[in-house]
Amino acid sequence: MKEKINTLFVKHNNKLIKLSRPGFILAFFFVYALEAYSSEYPSEWFKEVPRSEAQDWEIRPQDAKSHEVILSKRTELGIFSNFAATPITFEGIKFSSIEGLWQSLKYPDLTLENDLRRKILGWPLTREEVQKLVGFEAKTAGNLANKIYKENDLKEINWGSHFFDYNDLGSGSAYHYSLIKRVLRAKLDQTEGLWDLLLKTKCLILLPDHKMGENLPPSYYYNKIFMELRNEKLVAPCGQVREKSKVKKK
Repeated sequence: MKEKINTLFVKHNNKLIKLSRPGFILAFFFVYALEAYSSEYPSEWFKEVPRSEAQDWEIRPQDAKSHEVILSKRTELGIFSNFAATPITFEGIKFSSIEGLWQSLKYPDLTLENDLRRKILGWPLTREEVQKLVGFEAKTAGNLANKIYKENDLKEINWGSHFFDYNDLGSGSAYHYSLIKRVLRAKLDQTEGLWDLLLKTKCLILLPDHKMGENLPPSYYYNKIFMELRNEKLVAPCGQVREKSKVKKK
């Protein structure tokens, strides 16, 4: 008498997955699809990081869901972070990182006589010094400026002669978004291999590696801006690919 097999074990990513008899075939094809999907992208992008080793603010690589990838500083995708040391020259000014550029806008612009911030004492750094910072040092410089802004009821930063409130969720935020999008495009153009790496993500949904609040100005979502820029280069923009996928499923 033949003995029925009620359980089947399939190896996926060095882990054994237990499949029960009902739905063997469906389950097998599901695992096969996982293998095909994972082999399409570098496994490093989704590597396991124990929660005990992660920062409180951190979203780990393996936290990505289907069709998502985390722009984790633990992988090569961390170069897309504003914190990354990716020097650029933007409109004639040199910056060591995007974060350095962003935070430097909060500091007095000594080239402008009408900059009211010049009258305030106690700035810990100059604008030029902040432009040379990267990572958490640049972020800290911004936080120190935020305290001065709060103490003096300031709201506006500047790029050139244009002063604006980048957190107003109105015209100021719109201008800042346009500025940061141009800055991120410059980062792609001036960082060797970065366009290729971005296109390598194909139509994956790019997500930040840190927790972000809701209803922030659009310039904060660097991941979304990179997806917009990626769409400009793809033969078939991701939106069209997803629509075709939905039609096929129907």
